[in-house]
Amino acid sequence: MSRWIPALVFVTLLPAWAQGPVLKKRGENPPAAQKEGMPPEEDASAITAKEYAFNPLQAKKEINVGNEYFKKHSYRAAAGRYSEATKWNSGDAEAWLKLGEAQEKLKDGKAAREAYEKYLELAADAKNADEIRKKLEKMK
Repeated sequence: MSRWIPALVFVTLLPAWAQGPVLKKRGENPPAAQKEGMPPEEDASAITAKEYAFNPLQAKKEINVGNEYFKKHSYRAAAGRYSEATKWNSGDAEAWLKLGEAQEKLKDGKAAREAYEKYLELAADAKNADEIRKKLEKMK
């Protein structure tokens, strides 16, 4: 009986040993693919620029995620999401307002001023338009 245990271990590990080295990271390209001249998936040059088209649903999704980051005081992440939302729908006044608020929290007065101006351009008759105008005057 004791002779069977090493034999079972050997038979169990044989297929794994025959396959070659085990990949360390999940999703890592096998060494054979790298030898063929194929770039790894993480190659920065293989990443293409994102093309934005009018997509109000994606913009709303980005705003919602940005709101969650804003609540957690992750203003840089929130500003990134709000910026993405303005790229998906440049006519969304809420995204511009939220972007201005996040930039203001990051102490980036120039970017906040630009976002607030765009917000006022889109929603001049909003309830908080006077408040935003006062903020803009203080920033100058």
